[in-house]
Amino acid sequence: MEIAIKEILTEKALNIRKKIIKMLAKAGSGHPGGSLSMVEILVTLYFGEILKYREEDPLWEERDRLILSKGHGVPALYAIWSEIGWIPEHMLWTLRKLNSPLQGHPDRRKLPLLEISSGSLGQGLSVGIGMALAGKMDKRDYRVYVIMGDGEMDEGQVWEGAMFANFHKLNNLTVIVDYNKFQLDGPIREILDFSPLDEKWRSFGWEVFEVDGHSFEELKEVLGRVKDNNFEKPQCIIAHTTKGKGISFMENNNSFHGKAPTKEQAIEALKELGEESPEI
Repeated sequence: MEIAIKEILTEKALNIRKKIIKMLAKAGSGHPGGSLSMVEILVTLYFGEILKYREEDPLWEERDRLILSKGHGVPALYAIWSEIGWIPEHMLWTLRKLNSPLQGHPDRRKLPLLEISSGSLGQGLSVGIGMALAGKMDKRDYRVYVIMGDGEMDEGQVWEGAMFANFHKLNNLTVIVDYNKFQLDGPIREILDFSPLDEKWRSFGWEVFEVDGHSFEELKEVLGRVKDNNFEKPQCIIAHTTKGKGISFMENNNSFHGKAPTKEQAIEALKELGEESPEI
């Protein structure tokens, strides 16, 4: 990867993390852990020349579709869209407020930029499969990306969808698992251990890749291969990530799964991210 591109992506990721912390602190509720863990994934998709979209026309018919099945991580997506210019920055501070378009889980009725309303874990893949199948039937050139979390792997609907996608050869469909090894109630190994995850997806007939989910080089390389669409099968990218990535006291600390930082914690986090005199 060119040094200039990596520097741009790194700066974007830093800005996104700052916005996530500020949004959640101002809201007083939300999900920092799973929002922070997928920042590099989203930054690579949107700013690493992977997703096909038009800045001036976010609902362009030929756009690639991105479904955030792990809907509780949507602050990261809102922050991304503010960087593109689809959401004014001042709107970010209305997160979770009454009548705000920016709800705590994606609500397409309030924000049509979203592909689906999500957050009921396990359903995003099924919707993505429908979009991918429709693209095939209509001979359209878009791809469908579905970002999923650890807890979703417990859902039977996921594996029904995995079988369906392989059977119908939906090679225009890519699942990205934000594999931070935690779910709401604790570490996945203590709740319902689904390892080895790579072998499970392969057994359902998918092309499988494993990457460091915080490495722009690895993400850009594998997503670039997927974008070229040289595979006959749907693809699953298992991105190994750290919950709460970027904030020392949040990393691998599952108490921040669904608890927003206090004002004091947010100020501390923003200082770690390089803000000298942060304000909340």
